Amino acid sequence: MARSTRLLQIVQILRRHRRPVTAETMAVELEVSLRTVYRDVAALLSNRVPIRGEAGMGYVLEPGYDLPPVMFTADEVEAILVGLRWLRARADRSLARAADDVEAKIATILPDALKPVLMESSLFVPAMEERIVVENIDVAPVREAIRKSLRLTIDYADAVGARTRRTIWPFALAYFDSVRVVLAWCETRHDFRSFRTDRIGAFDVGQKYPARRADLLKRWKELSGHGKQMGS
Repeated sequence: MARSTRLLQIVQILRRHRRPVTAETMAVELEVSLRTVYRDVAALLSNRVPIRGEAGMGYVLEPGYDLPPVMFTADEVEAILVGLRWLRARADRSLARAADDVEAKIATILPDALKPVLMESSLFVPAMEERIVVENIDVAPVREAIRKSLRLTIDYADAVGARTRRTIWPFALAYFDSVRVVLAWCETRHDFRSFRTDRIGAFDVGQKYPARRADLLKRWKELSGHGKQMGS
């Protein structure tokens, strides 16, 4: 790997993490020695790249730093393509259309050498054996409510069809292979709950709820173990 490429990779690694990244971690990913990482970090600092930290403690990139425009690698193009195709098959209509738009925009900026990676890709997302459940609602306003931290008041049916009216604080939307699930704090239950979008009936968007979305997500992760399967 050329040194210029490696320096960009170090910046990219730091951009990827919010917490300090150790030189050991970077050395393993880049497949170089610790001494090389230390020299590269010193070179970046000498070029006024705003990195904080020190050997043994880890490094962080100051917020707001922007790299000059860098072209995608072939692997990055394929990663984006697979993600877009997965999303197109499983997202709501509005988000699936956005995936099409993203792919079209990427196609316009790729150099000729990389266009075949996108246009002639042999990577595909196979059709699912289990069909995605169909919602009776437009999920786009739900996603917007999550982005803006707005209350939702929803008509919700449980697994046996019993309906309740809930006011929730939605903070995330989870995409499974065949269903989509809103993660929220429920004012009725005074606890975290998950709501399948195909079981949501009419809903109203309310005012901003009195909590930070990031804090709700953090608390949910801590309580749920983050990897446990969510119930409905």
